[in-house]
Amino acid sequence: MTALDPIRELQTRVNRAVLGQERVVERLIVALCANGNVLMEGLPGLAKTRAIKTMASHLEGEFARIQFTPDLLPSDVTGSEIYREQTGTFEFQQGPIFGNLVLADEINRAPAKVQAALLEAMEEQHVTVAGKTYALPQPFLVLATQNPIEQEGTYPLPEAQMDRFLLHVRIDQPSPETELGILRLIREESAPDRSDAPEQRIPAQAVFDARREIHAVENSEVIDRYLVDLIEATRHPERYGDDLQDAIRVGASPRGTLALDKASRTLAWLNGRDHVLPDDVRAIAHDCLRHRLILGYEARADGKTADDLLDVLLERVAVG
Repeated sequence: MTALDPIRELQTRVNRAVLGQERVVERLIVALCANGNVLMEGLPGLAKTRAIKTMASHLEGEFARIQFTPDLLPSDVTGSEIYREQTGTFEFQQGPIFGNLVLADEINRAPAKVQAALLEAMEEQHVTVAGKTYALPQPFLVLATQNPIEQEGTYPLPEAQMDRFLLHVRIDQPSPETELGILRLIREESAPDRSDAPEQRIPAQAVFDARREIHAVENSEVIDRYLVDLIEATRHPERYGDDLQDAIRVGASPRGTLALDKASRTLAWLNGRDHVLPDDVRAIAHDCLRHRLILGYEARADGKTADDLLDVLLERVAVG
């Protein structure tokens, strides 16, 4: 596994700068290597921006940030054609989506047509402007963030668009010990006499090598069946207990099956294995599936979350 060492080095560097969020950093690495995108949900100030900016500073490529606001236009994301009076022609000027690592900050603050422009680019990995198609650079990763508590002035992502994200990651408040470490780290970084030499950036080729090696990670027939059974359980939860009757109104789509397969193979590769274990599937299942479920009325009325129901299904769906 020639690409594993540089990818692990990238993960280590990000963990050094983003204290106490090892699981979140691992999910970012999984998405990057699996050629997917991440929707990250958490309160302000929990290092969502810092995580992607740190990753960009240590990986060859361009970082771009899009601050989503209610007055944003699709062309502000994708770019537009500009008329050049000197030549009498139109010239395409790229938008911020033409970066390798793109931060879509507070994505739910922009209206649906802007969200759709971003998600189309994520899905197709190209944009079309004035009838011409432009490929996005590789590697390519979008980290979209949203605040879970603010409702005024927001435009929640429709479920069909949420389905485009490989992972939906929730980020929690740090422990007091971790917060103490963060305080000291930021104080040290802001010292006026600090002059650290920049570390050599991880080559982008390592990501392409990683994707090739991940493609070779094997799934046994038992694991393939387990993946399908888990997805099927989200569509027919009543088969796994009367208490789950009508708990899920809409289950995961086949895109969820593909996401769970891709993410679990990537996680197995990160752990140095060439085959997937049931533990890999269970470890990544919540991040792959929580945003693909629409709960029934009674489940929501009882205060149940998608994570609660996934906990039950993971406990009841057997392997093999």
